[in-house]
Amino acid sequence: MSTDFWVLIFVLAAAAFSIRILGLVAGDTIKASKHAWILEEIPGLIIISLVAASLTGQGLTTWIAAGAALAIAWLSNHVIWTMCGGVAVFALLNFMGSQGW
Repeated sequence: MSTDFWVLIFVLAAAAFSIRILGLVAGDTIKASKHAWILEEIPGLIIISLVAASLTGQGLTTWIAAGAALAIAWLSNHVIWTMCGGVAVFALLNFMGSQGW
């Protein structure tokens, strides 16, 4: 390989390492500040953003099943029950729709 490739590899490795170090420093700084609660909420916020993005452009059946899953999550605070309930409502609505109800 030529020198250009080695320089590129070195620069990309240094950038990746710098990003990781910056994340560690920023994380430690945030943990010691009044904004520490943000780190605890990030996993839930990521899930919400992924679900919201996946609901865009979906039909009424999907929205009703998502609403049912939200209600189950609110009442039970249990991930497995939420997923099973949402899938069951979605399957039931699709079955009812295919039967002409």
